[in-house]
Amino acid sequence: MIPIIHNRNIFFIISGVLFAASIFAFVLWGLKLGIDFTGGSLLQAEFKTERLSNDKIKEKLAGLELGELSIQPTSAKGVIMRFKSIDEETHQKILKNLGGADVVEEKSFESIGPVIGQELKSRSVYAIALVIIMIVIYIAYAFRKVSKPVASWRYGVAAVVALVHDVIIPSGLFAVLGHFLGIEVGLLFITAVLTILGFSVHDTIVVFDRIRENLRKGGFGSPRSSSGGAGDFENTVEGSINQTMGRSITTSLVVMLTLLAIFLFGGQTTKYFSLTLLVGVFFGTYSSIFIASPLLVAWERLRQRRLIRKR
Repeated sequence: MIPIIHNRNIFFIISGVLFAASIFAFVLWGLKLGIDFTGGSLLQAEFKTERLSNDKIKEKLAGLELGELSIQPTSAKGVIMRFKSIDEETHQKILKNLGGADVVEEKSFESIGPVIGQELKSRSVYAIALVIIMIVIYIAYAFRKVSKPVASWRYGVAAVVALVHDVIIPSGLFAVLGHFLGIEVGLLFITAVLTILGFSVHDTIVVFDRIRENLRKGGFGSPRSSSGGAGDFENTVEGSINQTMGRSITTSLVVMLTLLAIFLFGGQTTKYFSLTLLVGVFFGTYSSIFIASPLLVAWERLRQRRLIRKR
């Protein structure tokens, strides 16, 4: 068996460093919010010959009062432009100033008002919070009959710690990408985060369920003592992780290869959506194996030490 529980402090340190770095980036720079949340207009276009430089595009659109104009090349000829909310007349003037239908082809155009953007941001936060609460309730119910040696509610707490770990690290990454590369997050990012939450808790529950089954059978790896001490629980958790690790890694690897293909060969609109999922699935698998279950063991060892001190 791979000694995961024995080396748990190493994995805790790795996650702690990544988590702290992500929090630092998130607090220092924050996420660069897209028009889904801030309001504004987005125009995706493709030049039929050579794409104009960003400076040239800004020069041609200078007199239209577009506010803060953000230009992001998508290919050799494609470009995405973000600016304040505009009416249809201004929309047509933009296309005309860029050269008209003979020079540029419009791929898509969308405009979201600031009120709608704020409402979407609030609903996104509520959605994430609701998902986490429902996950805790489900785990508490599913493991309600597991009380020895670890109380059932601790499984829920360990799962939530893993979920927070799996969400904060991708968020920190996008805070860095937003600051240095101008990558914005929108509703697709929230969709990806919700997907990560579901995937992560599923993987964690698979391991927890195996721990529950092995505890019912009397433990794993060595006969359980009458005291049901931390050592016996540690053997059970270690064995349960090793029993489920192959399945977890194989499943996640297949998903990650698919997401990698989308990231490399998919369109611009799905590129960073797939990147969010790719990072989230990786750390979701990592946390279910190296964080959530070892955390239960660390917690039980701490409880045992306190009992010894009281005696």
